[in-house]
This record gives sequence, C-alpha cells and structure tokens, in this order.
Amino acid sequence: MTSTVRVRRVVTSRTGGVSAAPYDSFNLGDHVGDDPSAVDANRRRLAAGIGLPFERLVWMEQIHSRTVTVVDGPVGAPVEATDALVTAERKLALVVLTADCVPLLLSDDEAGVIAAVHAGRVGARIGIVPRVLDAMVAKGAEVSRIGAFLGPAASGRQYEVPAQMQADVEAHLPGSATTTLRGTPGLDLRAGLRRQLEAAGIGGVAEDPRCTIEDSTLFSYRRSGTTGRIAGAIWMESAEQ
Repeated sequence: MTSTVRVRRVVTSRTGGVSAAPYDSFNLGDHVGDDPSAVDANRRRLAAGIGLPFERLVWMEQIHSRTVTVVDGPVGAPVEATDALVTAERKLALVVLTADCVPLLLSDDEAGVIAAVHAGRVGARIGIVPRVLDAMVAKGAEVSRIGAFLGPAASGRQYEVPAQMQADVEAHLPGSATTTLRGTPGLDLRAGLRRQLEAAGIGGVAEDPRCTIEDSTLFSYRRSGTTGRIAGAIWMESAEQ
C-alpha cells in the first residue's frame, strides 16, 4: 500500500481561451478543425492553471471504444485509439475531452490509482467502465475505496434518441432510458453509469448536474455541431502538499 495522496479534479468551461468562433474560446480538442496553435495555447493555459508542466498532461485519441491504457509517465503525443487512462504516477494529469459525452474521473486515494474515462453512448453501452475498474484493481486499487465523479454531459431532459436506440442502450446499461422534456425517448447516460458503478461496489459517486446541451458556458456537439471540447482532468499530489 502506498501513502495516501491528494487527488485533484478539474472540469473546464468554454471561456478563458484564445480560440475563435465557433470554437470560442477555451477549446481543448485538437480534432475538431480549430487552429492548432490556438489549441496548443489553450492546452498550455490548462497546464499552467493546474500547476503542472505541459508535458505532464496525458491526452487521448478518443474513438468511442472500451480500450483502457495504463500510463506510467509522460507521453509525447495523445495515446492512440483509447477511451480511458489509468495511472499510479504522481503529478501526471489524465485528460478526457467531451462535448456531450460523459467525462468520468475515478480514484482510489489510498492506493494512489486514478483514471479518466470517455464514456459516451457507444463506450458506455459496450462496457468501458468494467474494463477501467479491472485496470485500476490490477494497479492496486480496491473497488470499495474508489470514488467516482461524473462530469457535465447531455442530460436525459435533452438527449433525444430513436426508440430502438434507447431500448438497445437500456439493455446494456440499465437505468439510462428516460423521457425528454418533449415527451420523446431519451437517454440519461449518467444515471445508467451511476447504477453500473454502484452495482460494482462503488459507494461514492458525485455528479456535476450541468447539461451540456442546455448550458451555453459548455461545448455541445448536439447543440452546435461544429464546436470545441471541454476537458475533465484528474491528477495526484503528495499528501503533504
């Protein structure tokens, strides 16, 4: 068992950066058509804002999979074709990018193991969360000690989908089916993920209730189409800091 650490979590908004419309202004996604120099400047602002060197932030090439990658130190480029990162390394920030999907941040503070997960409709449906928990346990975490944070995402009030898609996701992620404000079939992925996490034995599940579709301070692909990405980041500092 390692010494207890202090776990930090941050969720960004769309304000405070340098990107021009429609990516205005704190876009952190490098795959959405924004000026690469603006994205780089924004990413460096994030690193400075959380007090870590730029190279200590680890990004993903997210593809809506259930692939989990364990990282033991800085990497020179976004981790290819993965939708979750796990580490036991101190002062290494794991970053997930979203614009309606669920950013899930997990930690076992006692073991010193953290994870950042991109849990969109596809990834949540095909079971990325159980894969992440397995990877965290393999690094020394205990499920009963893991705390979870569900970040801003499309809410069930607004996330309208075809009835067949709703039924399919509900069959794989129970608790996610809902009805939108318009009375149409909807999905509340955070509700389904919460049920899945709790069923796995995780007792502490916190949630940022904001809906990306409703909240104009956040990026939303479903609302805007061409748009930027917010970030959810998690990292560990030594307990004495």
